[in-house]
Amino acid sequence: MIKIYDFQGQAKKSGGDVLIARLHNKTLGAGVAGQVVDHLNGSYSAVFSLLWEGSAQVEVTLVHPSEAVTVLRRLNKEEPDRVSFKSLFRSGSISQTTICNVCLRETGQPLCNFTDIRTGEPWFCYKPKQLSCDDRINHLNGDTKELQTLKATEDKLFQRGVNMKVFIQASGPANVAVLPQRKGQPEVKESIGKSGVSGYYYQGVWRALGGIKVRQFNSPSAVNQCLKGKIVHLYGDSTIRQWFEYLNAFLPDVKEFNLYSFKQVGPFMMLDNANKLLVTYRCHGPPISFRNVPISELRYIANEIDGVTGGDNTVIVFTVWAHFNSFPIELYIRRLQSIRRAVVHLLDRAPGTLVVIRTPNLRALTLKMALTNSDWFSLQQDKVLRAIFKGLNVCLVDALEMTLAHHMPHNIHPPRPIIKNMIDVLLSYVCPQKGS
Repeated sequence: MIKIYDFQGQAKKSGGDVLIARLHNKTLGAGVAGQVVDHLNGSYSAVFSLLWEGSAQVEVTLVHPSEAVTVLRRLNKEEPDRVSFKSLFRSGSISQTTICNVCLRETGQPLCNFTDIRTGEPWFCYKPKQLSCDDRINHLNGDTKELQTLKATEDKLFQRGVNMKVFIQASGPANVAVLPQRKGQPEVKESIGKSGVSGYYYQGVWRALGGIKVRQFNSPSAVNQCLKGKIVHLYGDSTIRQWFEYLNAFLPDVKEFNLYSFKQVGPFMMLDNANKLLVTYRCHGPPISFRNVPISELRYIANEIDGVTGGDNTVIVFTVWAHFNSFPIELYIRRLQSIRRAVVHLLDRAPGTLVVIRTPNLRALTLKMALTNSDWFSLQQDKVLRAIFKGLNVCLVDALEMTLAHHMPHNIHPPRPIIKNMIDVLLSYVCPQKGS
């Protein structure tokens, strides 16, 4: 049971605070996410599955109080342009940079409409005075507005170590002793439906609950054997680019092609000719806060999937979330719906294609980061993502739980041990253990 009090020590009478919880044993390399239930009266329950024998410590974190969530809601509604973007326009010796976004303020200045013809995804730039809209060269991340977006004293709601990403100390013992199963005691079948969680760590290894059995791919030969003859397309942001970088570093026989692309942006491609393995990475279309994306490389995931033949040898992996944090959720829903349509068409024409989705994950927060990329935004996106793709023949890599349950600090780019476990889950979908 968790009870929340305000800064004056008065018990809160309403819910809406953002809490996360986990049960863990660092010595055993064990951890599992807790399910937090909001009773809407200032009290909460954290429910845990007891999945290993031995000690287990409860850890509860206040990500944001409900008052901070009110501010975050307002910012996404009233200031969706607080993260800005730019484009360079150039023709001959004349060049000009203008502001771009989905949401642009009315200034009387003419607009260039770069809405994607096929998906209908909106994107606009202020038209440069001396140049045509056709003279657009690239896409750039701009500046994040400073704290003028906050009203007086609202910054006090986002204090690290006080009321943002702060551990809540237990009023009594925070340890649980999990005893061995008694003789004759009926076995409780591990089930995602019962516990509400998708998996847990034990000895540093992620074990799925329900669905697949996660295999360990600890050697390059094991990965090569699994991916032999496969075409793997990775689409999304830098959190899926990590997977490309992991495979590129882990597999000694793959050769990365120099496509003369920017390191952050891509596209990237690697090939193992002997094993007939091809892996590609491409970033998703705007909004995306990358330094310099040539216009020719601004591609929407839905359009890319529409161009894939598919089949038993094809694996599609994508993630979309971090660069949508500062926008109204409707924009995120629209993007996922366009991707969903493309996935449906792909599975209709090539039902043997494996489609894997990486969910959002938790991250470290500062005041500036919280106002644009709070975990609260990502938690909402996680719910939307699961709802939109529910019922489709797609697989999830639960990055949210895999970062919450692990003992390592939250980071937008999870550390290598977590990435290794994510890759093991991916490869277990590609090459499931017989009988699972």
